[in-house]
Amino acid sequence: MYLKENIKKITEDILTFEKEDFEDSDIFLTDIKISTDNRITILIDSFEGIKIKDCIILSKKVEENLDREKEDFELVVSSAGLDNPLKIRKQYQKNIGNQIKILTQDGNKIKGKLISVKENEIEIEPETKKAKKNKHKKEEKTEIINLNFNKIKEAKVVITF
Repeated sequence: MYLKENIKKITEDILTFEKEDFEDSDIFLTDIKISTDNRITILIDSFEGIKIKDCIILSKKVEENLDREKEDFELVVSSAGLDNPLKIRKQYQKNIGNQIKILTQDGNKIKGKLISVKENEIEIEPETKKAKKNKHKKEEKTEIINLNFNKIKEAKVVITF
């Protein structure tokens, strides 16, 4: 079975040292999943969005570094997608200005606008219930919440149409 750390190193090396081969040079790794039956899923993202061509290129380059004679595997390279949780700081940076919902380690839920991303924390302007219920009333000024990354259990972008 392939180890997650090995796949991560191979992928990060390709994205760092062979970035000129991709249409988008700011692609970054967000997650790697390896199932018990050796299905390797590599999730990537970029500030401009992921193109299928870049997924194909990365898939071929990763596969060149793996040995099917030694061990069989299935390889999937895909965009992290909007329905997946935010995993790394670059994903938070990409979503500054967007609505996110957070589940904290202690079980609290916070929904609001992502204001900024710092070294170890994010700033969120929480959605107020009054502002949501009555749009004609003057909105109350809400306090910004500073939330350390280690306090976040899961964060997702709120999809709006």
